[in-house]
Amino acid sequence: MRIVIAGGHGQIALRLERLLAAAGHEPAGLIRTPEQADDLRAAGAEPVLLDLESASLEMVAAVLQGADAAVFAAGAGPGSSVERKDTVDRAAAVLLADAAERAGVRRHVVVSSMGADAGHQGDEVFDAYLRAKGEADDYVRSRKTLDWTILRPGILTNDAGTGLVRLEASTGRGPIPRDDVAAVIAELLETPATAGLTLELISGSTPVSVAVKAVAGN
Repeated sequence: MRIVIAGGHGQIALRLERLLAAAGHEPAGLIRTPEQADDLRAAGAEPVLLDLESASLEMVAAVLQGADAAVFAAGAGPGSSVERKDTVDRAAAVLLADAAERAGVRRHVVVSSMGADAGHQGDEVFDAYLRAKGEADDYVRSRKTLDWTILRPGILTNDAGTGLVRLEASTGRGPIPRDDVAAVIAELLETPATAGLTLELISGSTPVSVAVKAVAGN
């Protein structure tokens, strides 16, 4: 499969690109600056220079043309402003979904956040982030031509992955290594029967492939 990943230089995306390339897929990562290209090539991915904060729908759809799946793994990141929570975490996710529809790419996986909710209350930057992610998730879920899966990891860590997770509609809070998040995304892409699901993810006791198969078709 050719899989286009928004936020291609992110910590989860680089891990995912390595896994996809090792499995024989063709990952392509959207990046904001040329300096990030070598890291993607080292991960086995094709770097595509495209800034989702300034790109048009037609530009993004052109990049998605001929792809088998799209993954939204972009984020404004820690320390970013409320404004960028909106332009990246919400608007860029909406743009990628619209572009996938335009290009006829049905399979669509979104890396969201536990607690994402368009109606979340509060005035802090993190509150704005949870609202932005929630609004983006709601928008993606409303697209009838997308086979979407929304993945909401718990507290992200850089610990080595264990390959053991808990993946359910509701898990409760907990940590999850980025290694294991990437492994779950890769498995979701291979499992089209997970379309239409919003899933929470934390560390657990079930192997990734077993956990994904257990929720497929539910």
